[in-house]
Amino acid sequence: GMILAADDATLEAIAEAVQNGKVSAFGELVSRYEAKLKRYARKFLSREEDIEDLVQDVFIKAYEHIQSFNTELRFSPWIYRIAHNAFVNELRRKSRYGFGLFDADAILPLIAAPETADQDALDGEVRAELEKYLATLAPKYREVIVLHYFEDLSYQEISDVLQVPVNTVGVRMTRARAQLKKIISNAA
Repeated sequence: GMILAADDATLEAIAEAVQNGKVSAFGELVSRYEAKLKRYARKFLSREEDIEDLVQDVFIKAYEHIQSFNTELRFSPWIYRIAHNAFVNELRRKSRYGFGLFDADAILPLIAAPETADQDALDGEVRAELEKYLATLAPKYREVIVLHYFEDLSYQEISDVLQVPVNTVGVRMTRARAQLKKIISNAA
């Protein structure tokens, strides 16, 4: 079969190799997404050990369902959707045990450590600045900003991840930006 040059193979090509029985290629998907998914998890959950376990669960689910991934589409939204569902379910589970759904939100660490973030979506300085303010947004607004600016997903892809209509993504983005502007101008 085709040998994958791991560093430059597309995610979609790697996923396709896994679908075709090259199980070892899955390790490459894990290594590319582990830090990203942990960063994404910190948006929802504050305990590091929970995050480790949940991210492992996301990879197990992704592996179990890899045949359902359409290799004509981008891999990112597919795995973020699995992650989103896992993290939201965990929050719901915790809220039944008295954690309070978004109680943790006030204390959640900021989304991305600039040094681990992908630098291409936003220039580092802008990104670091943005992170300071993101923690103050409501989760549904923070999430669209994170997926778009930090994870580089399109509105359509975000709509797939969150399972809401594209225009809802647009509305949330507009409100999120307006709230950020307000927060930033008050801080100035």
